[in-house]
This record gives sequence, structure tokens and C-alpha cells, in this order.
Amino acid sequence: MAEPLIRFEGVHFKYNPGTEREWAALQDISLDIYPGEFVAVLGHNGSGKSTLAKHCNGLLVPSSGRVLVAGLDTKDDAEIWQIRQTVGMVFQNPDNQLVATTVEEDVAFGPENLGIPSKEIQARVDEALRAVGMEAYRLHSPHQLSGGQKQRVAIAGMISMRPRCIVLDEPTAMLDPEGRREVMSTIHRLNKTEKITIVHITHHMDEVINADRVVIMVDGKIALHGTPKEVFSQVDLLRRLHLDVPQVTALSYRLRSRGHGLPEGIITVNEMVNCLCP
Repeated sequence: MAEPLIRFEGVHFKYNPGTEREWAALQDISLDIYPGEFVAVLGHNGSGKSTLAKHCNGLLVPSSGRVLVAGLDTKDDAEIWQIRQTVGMVFQNPDNQLVATTVEEDVAFGPENLGIPSKEIQARVDEALRAVGMEAYRLHSPHQLSGGQKQRVAIAGMISMRPRCIVLDEPTAMLDPEGRREVMSTIHRLNKTEKITIVHITHHMDEVINADRVVIMVDGKIALHGTPKEVFSQVDLLRRLHLDVPQVTALSYRLRSRGHGLPEGIITVNEMVNCLCP
């Protein structure tokens, strides 16, 4: 099996250590993320999921334990530049990541700061805009785009840096349903077509159905971890943790509890249809 691209080894992290406001945001996190995976991280506000995301490229470093990115320790200041070229971050508010007056200038900003030659930058911009379906908007002002389009431009800017992994911290939180669909379609295409490793932080259950693995965070700990089917089959446990399940999973659970012989682990509408109408 391939070596993990990102490895958490017994990671603890405290905000405001040694003060009255000390808060343990991560507690004994051990997790491997492999090249090409789509890993979704779910949890309520304050569960530690955003703190975990910021450990993936050294924006935060552990209070104890360690995080390795492609074998490099995030606590090593000499390696932090390489680590951040390997793992890029996209945040929930795209306006905070847009810096230029046109879309193509914005996407070119990162490579320009890496000192990449102009011809190579242009090729990267073309490739990145194509990857997120925004070629037709290259001369538009990014600040006049819709929320979903802005987020796709922010993702394109990250792609132009050629990271092996993109960590997205609630990238759809500020978007309407259409914007969410645009961004999720883009993320899945990057994972399946471009083979970019994705770590997707969210609280929307329906955004993780097609992930390879799901990690449930509660009070800074990993409470549940497995494939979407494995995780969402545990409806009673998720409810005790005050977490929802996909609507179709909740429906199949209710039907099963009333004596209908449906299998556990139904997470998509097509699976439900196939079970009800064989």
C-alpha cells in the first residue's frame, strides 16, 4: 500500500495553553490520508474539524504528537514552504482569497509569487481554469461573480500551485444550493480526473456520500471513522452524537424499524429505488 500523504500521529492541540482560556481542540488524533483519496471530515462547530484542517499544511502545529506531510514534519520550519506547496488550503469565504482585478490574474497570483516563468504561468492558468470550468470568465472581475463561481476561482488559484492535496474548510458554507452543487462537482472532478487528494471539511451530510472515507469529529476526538456506508449505517450512534444522517438513510432506517426488509447502509436515492423496486 502507498505511504500516507498526510499522517497524524497522536496529535494534541490546545488553544491559549497555560491560561484560563486553555482549550483542548484536538485530543490524541491518529489518522492517515493516502494519495488520491477523498476524505470528508464532519462535526458540529467546536468539534475540532477546522483545527484538524489547519494542521494539514502547518498553519497550526501540534502541542504534542506530530503531523507528517509527504514525510516532512510540520514542526520543521525549514520544510514549511515545501509542505505548503504539497498541501493547499481553500477556506469558506472566497472573497478573502481573491486578490486581483480579473479572474486570470487572480489564478496567476500564486505561481507568480513562486517565481515561475511567464510561459509556464499562462499554461498553469489555462489548465486550472479548464479544471474548474471557468475558462469563459477569465477576463471577468472575480468580485462580480456568484458565490459558487468565486469559490471555483479560489480553487483554480490553488490548482495553479500544483499541490498534491487540497484541504477545503467548509467551502460551501456561504453558498446557495446551486453554488454548493457547482463547487462539489468541481471538487469531485479534481479528485477523480486530476487525482488530487481531497480533505473536505463540512457539516453537510449530503456532501460526503461519495467520499472514500468519512471522519466524524466530536469534542476534539475522532468518534467514528470508515466508509460512508459504514458510518451512516450507525444511525443510533450518530443520533446520540446529535448528528444527522442523509435523508434517504433516515427513511430506510424508519422503514426497517417498521418491519420492511431493507438492508443497512442505504445512502443514495438510487440504492433506495433499487431496493424498493427490484
